[in-house]
Amino acid sequence: MVNDKLHRYFHRGAIASLILLIIWCVLWEMVLAPLHPGGSWVVLKAVPLLIPLYGVFRRDIYTLQWSSMMILLYFTEGVVRGYSDKGSVSAWLGWGEAAIVCVYFVCAVMYLRPYKKAAKRMAKELLDKVNRAK
Repeated sequence: MVNDKLHRYFHRGAIASLILLIIWCVLWEMVLAPLHPGGSWVVLKAVPLLIPLYGVFRRDIYTLQWSSMMILLYFTEGVVRGYSDKGSVSAWLGWGEAAIVCVYFVCAVMYLRPYKKAAKRMAKELLDKVNRAK
């Protein structure tokens, strides 16, 4: 029961952090620290985050797997802008983006962990069965 509850928290954490990251990117590039006054086309960086949203809501294992890798691009951007935009609001927003990505990544990986273990166990059982048949 505890594992089910924890599993549910990881799923909710993945959803919440993904939604927060989308909002964070839009606000960053349109309101808080846009590259150009009034916003810029850089706000479109939030669009790819909308693609996995439905699958994450549905607990789709494949979507959680590939999105946990894709989200690392946003981590990279956050770290680069955190270091390069020294002393500005944009730098703090970059570090915030990197932190949100870390939350999503950990929640997604921890949510997927039991499925990964089950897949390994099933593969081992299948290999054992094949080896016994020889």
